[in-house]
Amino acid sequence: MKGVVFDAGALIALDRGDRSLTILVSEARRSGAPITVPAGCVAQTWRTPSRQARLATFLRLPNVEVVALDDEEARLVGLLLARARSRDVVDAHVALCGHRRRQLVLTSDP
Repeated sequence: MKGVVFDAGALIALDRGDRSLTILVSEARRSGAPITVPAGCVAQTWRTPSRQARLATFLRLPNVEVVALDDEEARLVGLLLARARSRDVVDAHVALCGHRRRQLVLTSDP
């Protein structure tokens, strides 16, 4: 596995204890495969930390990287949105992370 990018839907499913995602995270951890999480996805899902122990634990794993939307990334996301004629900054950042890292994107979006 080259790694995987989690969108907000994947984080929500993981936080709710989805078995398939729990297995995927375990396998990624065992193999050392990276898991990428765009920071905007964390912002979309982080609501009640006292009830989100699974999510908090996941985000602390050594193979999980939360990717910031800095100036360079933001400009690339903007260009991607223009080409796609779309407006969702977080979804575009998810797509960009997957493309740049050549990772599979786990998304709940159609």
